[in-house]
Amino acid sequence: MYDLYIANKNYSSWSLRPWVLMRTLDIGFKESLFPFGNSAKDFSAFSPTAKVPCLVDGDLTVWDSLAIAEYLAERHSDVWADNAAARAWSRSAAAEMHSGFQALRKEHPMSVGLRIRPASISGSLQQDIARIDALWQQGLKSFGGPFLAGSTFTAVDAFFCPVAFRFQTYGTVLSAESTEYKDRLLSLPAMQEWQEAALLETWRDGDHEEEAKAVGEILADLRMSGNS
Repeated sequence: MYDLYIANKNYSSWSLRPWVLMRTLDIGFKESLFPFGNSAKDFSAFSPTAKVPCLVDGDLTVWDSLAIAEYLAERHSDVWADNAAARAWSRSAAAEMHSGFQALRKEHPMSVGLRIRPASISGSLQQDIARIDALWQQGLKSFGGPFLAGSTFTAVDAFFCPVAFRFQTYGTVLSAESTEYKDRLLSLPAMQEWQEAALLETWRDGDHEEEAKAVGEILADLRMSGNS
Protein backbone atom coordinates (compact mmCIF):
# COMPACT_ATOMS: atom_id res chain seq x y z
CA MET A 1 0.00 0.00 0.00
CA TYR A 2 1.12 3.55 -0.71
CA ASP A 3 2.06 5.96 2.08
CA LEU A 4 0.91 9.54 1.42
CA TYR A 5 2.43 12.31 3.50
CA ILE A 6 0.42 15.52 3.76
CA ALA A 7 0.06 18.62 5.95
CA ASN A 8 -2.92 20.38 7.54
CA LYS A 9 -6.12 19.81 5.60
CA ASN A 10 -7.25 23.36 6.34
CA TYR A 11 -4.28 24.95 4.56
CA SER A 12 -2.48 22.48 2.31
CA SER A 13 -3.76 22.83 -1.23
CA TRP A 14 -0.86 20.82 -2.62
CA SER A 15 -1.60 17.89 -0.30
CA LEU A 16 -5.24 17.84 -1.38
CA ARG A 17 -4.49 17.04 -5.01
CA PRO A 18 -3.11 13.48 -4.70
CA TRP A 19 -5.26 12.80 -1.63
CA VAL A 20 -8.58 13.55 -3.37
CA LEU A 21 -7.42 11.80 -6.55
CA MET A 22 -6.54 8.59 -4.74
CA ARG A 23 -9.59 8.68 -2.49
CA THR A 24 -12.02 9.30 -5.36
CA LEU A 25 -10.45 6.64 -7.59
CA ASP A 26 -10.34 4.18 -4.68
CA ILE A 27 -6.55 3.85 -4.77
CA GLY A 28 -5.62 2.59 -1.33
CA PHE A 29 -3.12 4.49 0.79
CA LYS A 30 -2.05 5.16 4.35
CA GLU A 31 -2.27 8.83 5.33
CA SER A 32 0.45 10.44 7.43
CA LEU A 33 -0.28 14.06 8.40
CA PHE A 34 2.45 16.39 9.62
CA PRO A 35 1.11 19.84 10.63
CA PHE A 36 2.81 22.99 9.43
CA GLY A 37 4.97 24.38 12.19
CA ASN A 38 7.06 21.25 12.41
CA SER A 39 10.69 21.82 11.50
CA ALA A 40 12.16 21.22 8.07
CA LYS A 41 14.06 18.37 9.69
CA ASP A 42 10.76 16.69 10.58
CA PHE A 43 9.52 16.95 6.99
CA SER A 44 12.88 15.92 5.51
CA ALA A 45 12.56 12.60 7.33
CA PHE A 46 10.19 11.49 4.56
CA SER A 47 10.51 14.14 1.82
CA PRO A 48 13.71 15.05 -0.06
CA THR A 49 12.45 18.64 -0.41
CA ALA A 50 11.07 18.83 3.15
CA LYS A 51 7.70 19.64 1.57
CA VAL A 52 4.37 17.89 1.06
CA PRO A 53 2.81 16.00 -0.58
CA CYS A 54 5.12 13.03 -0.77
CA LEU A 55 4.21 9.50 -1.86
CA VAL A 56 6.19 6.50 -0.68
CA ASP A 57 5.82 3.19 -2.48
CA GLY A 58 8.07 0.65 -0.80
CA ASP A 59 11.63 1.82 -1.31
CA LEU A 60 10.59 4.48 -3.83
CA THR A 61 9.75 8.09 -2.92
CA VAL A 62 7.84 10.39 -5.28
CA TRP A 63 7.48 14.08 -4.42
CA ASP A 64 5.52 16.92 -6.01
CA SER A 65 1.81 16.61 -6.77
CA LEU A 66 2.20 16.45 -10.55
CA ALA A 67 4.90 13.79 -10.36
CA ILE A 68 2.72 11.78 -7.99
CA ALA A 69 -0.19 11.94 -10.44
CA GLU A 70 2.00 10.71 -13.28
CA TYR A 71 3.47 7.94 -11.14
CA LEU A 72 -0.01 6.76 -10.24
CA ALA A 73 -1.07 6.97 -13.90
CA GLU A 74 1.57 4.38 -14.77
CA ARG A 75 -0.11 1.96 -12.36
CA HIS A 76 -3.80 2.88 -12.51
CA SER A 77 -5.53 3.30 -15.87
CA ASP A 78 -8.22 5.76 -14.74
CA VAL A 79 -5.97 8.59 -13.50
CA TRP A 80 -6.17 10.41 -16.85
CA ALA A 81 -8.90 10.30 -19.50
CA ASP A 82 -8.97 7.43 -22.00
CA ASN A 83 -9.55 9.79 -24.92
CA ALA A 84 -6.22 11.08 -26.29
CA ALA A 85 -7.45 14.62 -26.94
CA ALA A 86 -9.01 14.88 -23.49
CA ARG A 87 -5.85 13.46 -21.95
CA ALA A 88 -3.61 15.99 -23.72
CA TRP A 89 -5.89 18.87 -22.74
CA SER A 90 -6.03 17.60 -19.17
CA ARG A 91 -2.26 17.44 -18.81
CA SER A 92 -1.96 20.97 -20.22
CA ALA A 93 -4.61 22.33 -17.84
CA ALA A 94 -3.13 20.53 -14.83
CA ALA A 95 0.36 21.81 -15.67
CA GLU A 96 -0.99 25.35 -16.03
CA MET A 97 -2.58 25.08 -12.59
CA HIS A 98 0.56 23.52 -11.16
CA SER A 99 2.87 26.33 -12.27
CA GLY A 100 0.62 29.35 -12.67
CA PHE A 101 -2.09 31.49 -11.10
CA GLN A 102 0.31 33.19 -8.69
CA ALA A 103 -2.09 36.03 -7.89
CA LEU A 104 -4.78 33.54 -6.87
CA ARG A 105 -2.35 31.74 -4.57
CA LYS A 106 -1.16 34.98 -2.97
CA GLU A 107 -4.43 36.89 -2.66
CA HIS A 108 -6.73 33.92 -1.98
CA PRO A 109 -4.71 31.63 0.32
CA MET A 110 -6.43 28.35 1.08
CA SER A 111 -8.23 28.12 4.41
CA VAL A 112 -11.06 25.61 4.18
CA GLY A 113 -12.73 26.63 7.42
CA LEU A 114 -12.86 30.39 6.89
CA ARG A 115 -15.27 32.61 4.96
CA ILE A 116 -13.59 35.84 3.90
CA ARG A 117 -14.74 39.00 2.16
CA PRO A 118 -11.71 40.14 0.11
CA ALA A 119 -10.58 43.69 0.82
CA SER A 120 -9.78 44.09 -2.86
CA ILE A 121 -9.33 42.08 -6.04
CA SER A 122 -6.31 43.07 -8.08
CA GLY A 123 -6.25 43.07 -11.84
CA SER A 124 -3.92 40.08 -11.77
CA LEU A 125 -6.28 38.12 -9.55
CA GLN A 126 -9.23 39.01 -11.76
CA GLN A 127 -7.28 37.71 -14.75
CA ASP A 128 -6.53 34.44 -12.91
CA ILE A 129 -10.19 33.96 -11.99
CA ALA A 130 -11.32 34.70 -15.54
CA ARG A 131 -8.76 32.28 -16.98
CA ILE A 132 -9.85 29.48 -14.65
CA ASP A 133 -13.49 30.15 -15.45
CA ALA A 134 -12.74 29.99 -19.20
CA LEU A 135 -10.62 26.85 -18.78
CA TRP A 136 -13.37 25.07 -16.87
CA GLN A 137 -15.96 26.03 -19.47
CA GLN A 138 -13.68 24.83 -22.26
CA GLY A 139 -13.16 21.40 -20.70
CA LEU A 140 -16.83 20.91 -19.87
CA LYS A 141 -17.92 21.94 -23.38
CA SER A 142 -15.20 20.06 -25.27
CA PHE A 143 -15.55 16.71 -23.51
CA GLY A 144 -19.18 16.70 -22.45
CA GLY A 145 -18.88 16.93 -18.65
CA PRO A 146 -19.82 16.65 -15.91
CA PHE A 147 -16.08 16.65 -15.17
CA LEU A 148 -13.38 18.51 -17.06
CA ALA A 149 -12.24 15.57 -19.20
CA GLY A 150 -15.60 13.87 -19.58
CA SER A 151 -17.90 11.68 -17.56
CA THR A 152 -15.50 10.65 -14.80
CA PHE A 153 -13.29 12.39 -12.24
CA THR A 154 -9.63 12.36 -13.26
CA ALA A 155 -6.36 14.01 -12.27
CA VAL A 156 -7.20 17.32 -13.94
CA ASP A 157 -10.22 17.68 -11.65
CA ALA A 158 -8.05 16.88 -8.65
CA PHE A 159 -5.70 19.71 -9.56
CA PHE A 160 -8.58 22.19 -9.42
CA CYS A 161 -10.12 20.88 -6.18
CA PRO A 162 -8.13 23.36 -4.06
CA VAL A 163 -9.46 26.15 -6.30
CA ALA A 164 -13.01 25.04 -5.52
CA PHE A 165 -12.26 25.45 -1.81
CA ARG A 166 -10.69 28.85 -2.43
CA PHE A 167 -13.71 30.04 -4.41
CA GLN A 168 -15.97 28.83 -1.59
CA THR A 169 -13.92 30.68 1.02
CA TYR A 170 -13.91 33.99 -0.86
CA GLY A 171 -17.38 33.85 -2.42
CA THR A 172 -15.94 34.16 -5.93
CA VAL A 173 -18.41 35.03 -8.67
CA LEU A 174 -18.18 32.69 -11.68
CA SER A 175 -20.16 31.84 -14.79
CA ALA A 176 -23.15 29.53 -14.32
CA GLU A 177 -21.29 26.59 -15.84
CA SER A 178 -18.24 27.05 -13.64
CA THR A 179 -20.36 27.60 -10.54
CA GLU A 180 -22.08 24.26 -11.16
CA TYR A 181 -18.72 22.57 -11.66
CA LYS A 182 -17.29 24.13 -8.48
CA ASP A 183 -20.32 22.90 -6.53
CA ARG A 184 -19.92 19.46 -8.11
CA LEU A 185 -16.37 19.24 -6.84
CA LEU A 186 -17.34 20.46 -3.38
CA SER A 187 -20.07 17.81 -3.15
CA LEU A 188 -17.76 14.89 -3.91
CA PRO A 189 -17.60 12.46 -0.96
CA ALA A 190 -13.82 12.81 -0.78
CA MET A 191 -14.04 16.60 -0.74
CA GLN A 192 -16.68 16.44 1.99
CA GLU A 193 -14.44 14.09 3.96
CA TRP A 194 -11.46 16.45 3.58
CA GLN A 195 -13.53 19.47 4.61
CA GLU A 196 -14.97 17.74 7.67
CA ALA A 197 -11.48 16.76 8.80
CA ALA A 198 -10.18 20.30 8.15
CA LEU A 199 -12.89 21.79 10.36
CA LEU A 200 -11.97 19.42 13.18
CA GLU A 201 -8.27 20.34 13.13
CA THR A 202 -7.15 22.30 16.16
CA TRP A 203 -3.68 23.20 14.83
CA ARG A 204 -3.14 26.83 13.91
CA ASP A 205 -0.11 27.93 11.92
CA GLY A 206 0.74 31.56 12.53
CA ASP A 207 1.96 32.36 9.03
CA HIS A 208 -1.13 30.89 7.35
CA GLU A 209 -3.46 32.60 9.80
CA GLU A 210 -1.84 35.99 9.20
CA GLU A 211 -2.06 35.51 5.44
CA ALA A 212 -5.81 34.97 5.72
CA LYS A 213 -6.31 38.00 7.96
CA ALA A 214 -4.32 40.20 5.60
CA VAL A 215 -6.47 39.62 2.51
CA GLY A 216 -9.87 40.65 3.84
CA GLU A 217 -12.56 40.54 6.50
CA ILE A 218 -13.13 37.18 8.15
CA LEU A 219 -16.89 36.70 8.10
CA ALA A 220 -16.95 33.25 9.72
CA ASP A 221 -14.57 30.71 11.21
CA LEU A 222 -16.19 27.28 11.03
CA ARG A 223 -13.29 25.43 12.66
CA MET A 224 -13.09 23.99 16.13
CA SER A 225 -11.30 26.13 18.67
CA GLY A 226 -7.64 25.70 18.00
CA ASN A 227 -4.16 25.97 19.39
CA SER A 228 -1.29 27.91 17.89
